[in-house]
Amino acid sequence: MQQRSIDVGVLGATGVVGQHFVSRLSRHPWFKPVWLAASERSEGKAYRDAAPWRLAAPMPEAAAGRTVHACVPGSAPKILFSGLDASVAGEVEGAFAAAGHVVVSNARNYRMDPLVPLLIPEVNADHLAVLDEQRRVKGWSGLIVTNPNCSTVVLASALAPLRQFGLTRVVVSTMQAVSGAGYPGVPSLDILGNVVPFIGGEEEKMQSEAQKILGTDGGRTPHPVVISAHTNRVPVLDGHTMTVSVEFRERVTPETVADAMRAFSGRPQALGLPSAPVPAIEVMREPNRPQPRLDAERGDGMTVSVGRIRECPVFHVKFVALAHNVVRGAAGAAILNAELMVAEGLA
Repeated sequence: MQQRSIDVGVLGATGVVGQHFVSRLSRHPWFKPVWLAASERSEGKAYRDAAPWRLAAPMPEAAAGRTVHACVPGSAPKILFSGLDASVAGEVEGAFAAAGHVVVSNARNYRMDPLVPLLIPEVNADHLAVLDEQRRVKGWSGLIVTNPNCSTVVLASALAPLRQFGLTRVVVSTMQAVSGAGYPGVPSLDILGNVVPFIGGEEEKMQSEAQKILGTDGGRTPHPVVISAHTNRVPVLDGHTMTVSVEFRERVTPETVADAMRAFSGRPQALGLPSAPVPAIEVMREPNRPQPRLDAERGDGMTVSVGRIRECPVFHVKFVALAHNVVRGAAGAAILNAELMVAEGLA
């Protein structure tokens, strides 16, 4: 696609997800992060002083000297990426949408709103059709689009190619990286050498969000698949891994499932969007893959990797799925959402 130069901003720029936004946007071919905002305690500071940097890549020089703004409409560019905590995201994002901004959110607050797309561009790009109604009903001159929970995006992406076979029931168990808990996250004495079999609200999000994403009518008619999720925090830095067992209306072979995943593609790949991974799903043949240490960074962190596709003695097929939770499950997902909206003339 043609080169563009679009000024964008980041809400919650000092947090870990905000830092991933700043890092990825600093090398993006279309988007230029010119406006950074955070809480009152960071307002007026240089970004280098307000954001204790947590990423391996160095802080982008262009961002380091920028003054951090308050999270209030006024001077911000039209397109904003939100890494805000859910405790404040609802009110702040709504205010920016009402003021005419396009808010591409990583927060959970609006995900299940029937007028807000819960978007994985390869899976449900057609859900953007609800945006006209969103503006009309809510009275916003701007809009809000959300990306899913960091574990949901892995599951829904892996299930999307299998809708054609009639999904009926799914059981999924996750092994989720500590980076998914933010900073400072899980105390070291709780997670080192341990597995924590509870992540508050995570199971419910996976079950309801996946149904909306895989559903029809902009997500307002959820997919009827029944999903049972078990979520676990494990001592892995980046990459959410999950084991998935799937039942279909009629028996489907592992080979058919693997072929469907390999062939899966979507609107981002057709448009050649900058962040679109090719392939969308990497089907791995090795018996011990995917692994977070080896595979989370595939496709610049945007690829969903699937392996060990085999028969399930309880349901029909089972497999292992993996993706980078802070990239494909957070900042990278939101950036791809924005790319699609720009390409489709919606932002």
